[in-house]
Amino acid sequence: MKKRFAESELIINADGSVFHLHVKPEQLADKVILVGDPGRVSVVAAHFDHKECEIESREFKTITGTCQGKRITVVSTGIGCDNIDIVMNELDALANIDFQTRYQHDTFRPLELVRIGTCGGLQPDTPVGTFICSEKSIGFDGLLNFYAGRNEVCDLDFEKAFIRHMGWTGNTCIAHPYVIDENPELTARIAGTDMVKGVTIAAGGFFGPQGRELRIPLADPGQNEKIESFEYKGYRITNFEMESSALAGLSRLMGHKATTVCMVIANRLAKEANPGYKNNIDTLIQKVLERI
Repeated sequence: MKKRFAESELIINADGSVFHLHVKPEQLADKVILVGDPGRVSVVAAHFDHKECEIESREFKTITGTCQGKRITVVSTGIGCDNIDIVMNELDALANIDFQTRYQHDTFRPLELVRIGTCGGLQPDTPVGTFICSEKSIGFDGLLNFYAGRNEVCDLDFEKAFIRHMGWTGNTCIAHPYVIDENPELTARIAGTDMVKGVTIAAGGFFGPQGRELRIPLADPGQNEKIESFEYKGYRITNFEMESSALAGLSRLMGHKATTVCMVIANRLAKEANPGYKNNIDTLIQKVLERI
């Protein structure tokens, strides 16, 4: 029996657009680029040959157009896995739910999603300016733990090894981390031969969760040293950011392809940073547009 999605669960605006994004089903392309900063949407769309629509709502800005013969939607998510939860569920609804009847379409429409972001490097071979395409993401946010099927899409052995290494066994104050594979075909295509393929931690904040200490002492001052030294079956953790795990996890559960690619703007090991990174990220944007 088909499930009808109630008005309280899928909120549709009076103009037929989805609640937060304010995008209508016909305005969504199959290829989607996600960025955190609303200002970066226009930077990506500046490479488009043609723009169909431009929509703004809160931190969510959307432009759909064509680039190199491909129809592409670029959406800003804002910062954090909580916003990815909103964006991914609303994009999936736009693709796979009939907004008139509130029933799922008979035919599944898959999306291809690439997040372009910035990150902090955690290894000697990830200096400032490095492009890292995530093969795996570790979620410190706990988001995927609220969804059925979480264990079926996660690397549970990797999770156990990481928890033991961090000394978090039995620690009920920490959201249970989850380890999720990005889509291998999409990751290989976007990474090409000129990006580092890595393991990315999506942290629940910019400061304490990433081991930054200002006026509040950290619960575990040695957290980053443990992260940097962790190794499992040849994998080492390459970078910190704040969205990749939710994107990868929700996409796997929904049946979409997703990966995250970031430019390193700070190397935590070398204690170096480049606050003027915006001048260089356009190179990464062009690579993604060519390969998506």
